[in-house]
Amino acid sequence: MVTVKELAGKLNLKVVTGEGGLHKEVQGAYICDLLSWVMSRAQKGNVWITVQTNVNVAAVALLTEVSCVIVPEDIKIDEQTIVKANNENIPLLSSSSKAYELAVMIHEQFTMNHEKNDG
Repeated sequence: MVTVKELAGKLNLKVVTGEGGLHKEVQGAYICDLLSWVMSRAQKGNVWITVQTNVNVAAVALLTEVSCVIVPEDIKIDEQTIVKANNENIPLLSSSSKAYELAVMIHEQFTMNHEKNDG
């Protein structure tokens, strides 16, 4: 099991808000910027990687029960989104890495964690 806090530490992610949700378990990742698509496809516990930063991101994260939202490439996050995510304990993380790079790193963390638990 990997928590949002552990993932943030291992991937050098900046925790922008939602410290109350850092204990959530991470179960895979989902990359998409079309909010309606995320609402129908993201799964509970996924890390959601998106370049979207408007307040609707927090609403979709809450609805889909993703473990956290990562905004890549140091994209500035709207203040309303930060406030809403904080109020709902949704971890909102920031990274200088590109979305694809984040997905690869997350996959590697799961592979290493799985091998450690099997060995």
